[in-house]
Amino acid sequence: MVTAGLIHYVLNLLHITVHIRDVCVFLAPVFSGLTSISTFLLTRELWNQGAGLLAACFIAIVPGYISRSVAGSFDNEGIAIFALQFTYYLWVKSVKTGSVFWAIGCCLSYFYMVSAWGGYVFIINLIPLHVFVLLLMQRYSRRVYIAYSTFYIVGLVLSMQIPFVGFQPIRTSEHMAAAGVFALLQAYAFLQYLKDRLTRQEFQTLFFLGVSLAAGAVFLTVIYLTYTGHIAPWSGRFYSLWDTGYAKIHIPIIASVSEHQPTTWVSFFFDLHILVCTFPAGLWFCIKNINDERVFVALYAISAVYFAGVMVRLMLTLTPVVCMLSAIAFSSVFEHYLGDDMKRESPPIEDSSDEDDKRNSGNLYDKAGKVRKHVSEQEKTEEGLGPNIKSIVTMLMLMLLMMFAVHCTWVTSNAYSSPSVVLASYNNDGSRNILDDFREAYYWLRQNTEEQARVMSWWDYGYQIAGMANRTTLVDNNTWNNSHIALVGKAMSSNESAAYEIMRSLDVDYVLIIFGGVIGYSGDDINKFLWMVRIAEGEHPKEIRESDYFTPQGEFRVDKAGSPILLNCLMYKMSYYRFGEMQLDFRTPPGFDRTRNTEIGNKDIKLKHLEEAFTSEHWLVRIYKVKKEENRDPLVHSPRSSSSSRQKYTSKKTAKRKRGHVKNKLALKKGKKPSNRKSV
Repeated sequence: MVTAGLIHYVLNLLHITVHIRDVCVFLAPVFSGLTSISTFLLTRELWNQGAGLLAACFIAIVPGYISRSVAGSFDNEGIAIFALQFTYYLWVKSVKTGSVFWAIGCCLSYFYMVSAWGGYVFIINLIPLHVFVLLLMQRYSRRVYIAYSTFYIVGLVLSMQIPFVGFQPIRTSEHMAAAGVFALLQAYAFLQYLKDRLTRQEFQTLFFLGVSLAAGAVFLTVIYLTYTGHIAPWSGRFYSLWDTGYAKIHIPIIASVSEHQPTTWVSFFFDLHILVCTFPAGLWFCIKNINDERVFVALYAISAVYFAGVMVRLMLTLTPVVCMLSAIAFSSVFEHYLGDDMKRESPPIEDSSDEDDKRNSGNLYDKAGKVRKHVSEQEKTEEGLGPNIKSIVTMLMLMLLMMFAVHCTWVTSNAYSSPSVVLASYNNDGSRNILDDFREAYYWLRQNTEEQARVMSWWDYGYQIAGMANRTTLVDNNTWNNSHIALVGKAMSSNESAAYEIMRSLDVDYVLIIFGGVIGYSGDDINKFLWMVRIAEGEHPKEIRESDYFTPQGEFRVDKAGSPILLNCLMYKMSYYRFGEMQLDFRTPPGFDRTRNTEIGNKDIKLKHLEEAFTSEHWLVRIYKVKKEENRDPLVHSPRSSSSSRQKYTSKKTAKRKRGHVKNKLALKKGKKPSNRKSV
């Protein structure tokens, strides 16, 4: 937001009138162009200019990055990948030159990355890992010492200026590797300083002892400070990177997000295409011709591959290094097969009677000692084999690149260029159907409900309801409040009476759910239901248990064999209300769920505390109104009435009753009938 606001301010300062909305829409594409430039610079430092050009072309169209850099994608990652690549470029430049100027530039770029995205932790762990591996490989130099010492000190101070980060760089375990490597580097540099003042045997003994003591002291200090509470332990979000099952058990709200699931092979191919195959070849070229900066890119590649395999979202950090290494592979092949095709002809050999010269000149002479004028057919074939192989390999490489470009264009146009709030389906004849149920439902909410109405839905749709329907939601996509989300999950997974008590306590007016059983939409709330149960179980283990929603055989089923608790919970009832009466086609029975490919088990659903308010055209969005409590005074028992108004109303009613009692007593004394028999 600061970046977009600054660009808007500068453009208007230069009298270029641009609306802030246009700046936000085109911010990600502009920064993706800057990412291509930074990738070119980094690859040029690692290999050569040709590889850098290829890397820039790859990252400009690769789906793994396009998904976060399309127009309208106003998110942190849009500018964070540029900051990541530019920081790495300046780091490699500072290691190669040993210049404080480049190191300070690296710190400023790191500061921008810290302010943009929480993924800066990847940088502050990868750069220390690079320095540590260089020390292990005995590649220590003054250049490395100057670059890392400057980067750590200045970068630490700058990162602490971000309010969100604060003192985390010196108080959390995620940053301790950088501090430990900094201390180890100082000890290593001091021992190198002593090298010229000691004998070889003394230096080796002191060096081994000093490095071991320094590493042990750093390790024990971190453990002690963590144990005493001065350093916070690893957070759950980082534990989930090392233990893939940790989040599902301890932090289900993180594991429930589709981007946090382990990456499948199909996702790798979908986002990277042919680069998946050429990327290991580029890594091999770098390792074969190793130097300080290629050690860095090798570590970057290995760590990014691991993290991208753990979590789909981290494919974003893998994509740049895959583009760089694939560009190195393609560049090396093209250099080898498209190099100088000029044949190295042997120098002319003079006619000589010397037999040694005749033997040394090979087959250029015949038995008579004269130069042969004709070459055999076999030799002609051998001479022609080289150019043919070069042409074949070159054509294959160009075909691969062409297929990659076609794939990237198709994925970008079909998967990443359509808004998620509008769905599209295709008929057998190729015609397209637009499913506009989301906007239809949000427009109905905006037009037909009170402005103060509160909507309960799963947190996935919170921002859309707030932005498009302009209504208050209980939970939204800001998932910091885990207990509130768990309470909504408990209401969805409880029976209707228990859920009604929760909804009344939360002052809910409407409930919105997504149901895909009619059109076969797989992202509906029934498919997400188990995550609601797991999140609710984490906060309310006595009332909600995940095992209750499975059959005795351990299956999650919505047909007659399903769990009775599942068939009577609020989410099931709201999803399948009146669905048992609907027959979609003549081949399936009434109440056939196309998403789950089964006939539902509970067709006769009655709602006691809810009433259907709206169902979209394709039944994708269903909205229910929460009924008011019966036989209650709406003013006294309304949760929204303030305590003062309740007190005023109660005091007025009490005073009225007292006046009625006094009148009745006077009437009885005078022998008249009382006006209110109940008071008697």
